[in-house]
Amino acid sequence: MIKYIIKRLLWMIPTLLGVSLMVLLFIEITPGDPARMILGNYASDEQVAELRAELGLDDPLPVRYYRFVVNAVKGDLGKSLTMHTDVTQDIFVRFPYTLIIVCVSLLIAVLLGIPIGIYAATHQYTWKDNAAIFGSLFCVSMPSFWFALILINIFAIRLSLVPPMGIKPWTGWILPCVSLAIGYTASIARQMRSSMLDVIRQDYITTARAKGQTENKVLYKHALKNALIPVIMILGGMFGMSLGGALIAETIFSIPGLGSYTLTALTQRDYPVIQGSVLYLAIAFGIVMLVVDVLFAFVDPRIRSQYSSKKVKKGGNISNGSIRGQ
Repeated sequence: MIKYIIKRLLWMIPTLLGVSLMVLLFIEITPGDPARMILGNYASDEQVAELRAELGLDDPLPVRYYRFVVNAVKGDLGKSLTMHTDVTQDIFVRFPYTLIIVCVSLLIAVLLGIPIGIYAATHQYTWKDNAAIFGSLFCVSMPSFWFALILINIFAIRLSLVPPMGIKPWTGWILPCVSLAIGYTASIARQMRSSMLDVIRQDYITTARAKGQTENKVLYKHALKNALIPVIMILGGMFGMSLGGALIAETIFSIPGLGSYTLTALTQRDYPVIQGSVLYLAIAFGIVMLVVDVLFAFVDPRIRSQYSSKKVKKGGNISNGSIRGQ
């Protein structure tokens, strides 16, 4: 398992290099001149050209990419072109806000989606199952920004239970996390229902019931662990999608997270902020996918047996070789 983790970490290096290169290429073909945006429309062409040379924007693409990679390895992501602040420091300050929104929303989705999926599977073809299916389809189809505006209108404006924007007091976290979690809750519920229906039809579940075990013990001791495997597989992808969804939530609810920071940089063509933010998000996503894979190996005994068999096979080959040598 340790070798597998090290291998995955090493594979992240070319992945991050590819992501940073793609970001730089998209920046290159995106219309807009950051030097012109900084100086304004009334600046002369000579002033714009001088600022572009000062910022290194006239350098060839390979030179800029090499400079970014070398500085990124040193932990230096440059300075913002518009705010003149250190990008690395800004990311460290803002990313915890994004991480809180993403983690809390996924936690809400898991705590609600798994029980709903189990309940729908155990009441298949009833009105309860149909209601769960309809509700999940409705929530998946509903845009998160539209749901966020509805939550603000009802709970912040009409009922005055929570603040409409900001994160102070702590109740300000409720609406952005719930608005982001609603779609993922529906997806997890649908996946859990499908997986549970497949598992409870297996022979070992029938055998457990034939032995006289209670239905709750059959579901939560024997069926749930195997039914959770597909759900765990999609959690890593949901984390990546929620990083993008956090951008919308942070913008609507005025949260100073990494998503709103990146969106502002996109509108201002702040290249160092865009490159640094996307690289940081890619690192976070890669680490989460590694954690999901390791968790998947612990949940699924077949994965663990593969690692064990490889070790045994390797040891067996060595012992056989030593016997032949004797």
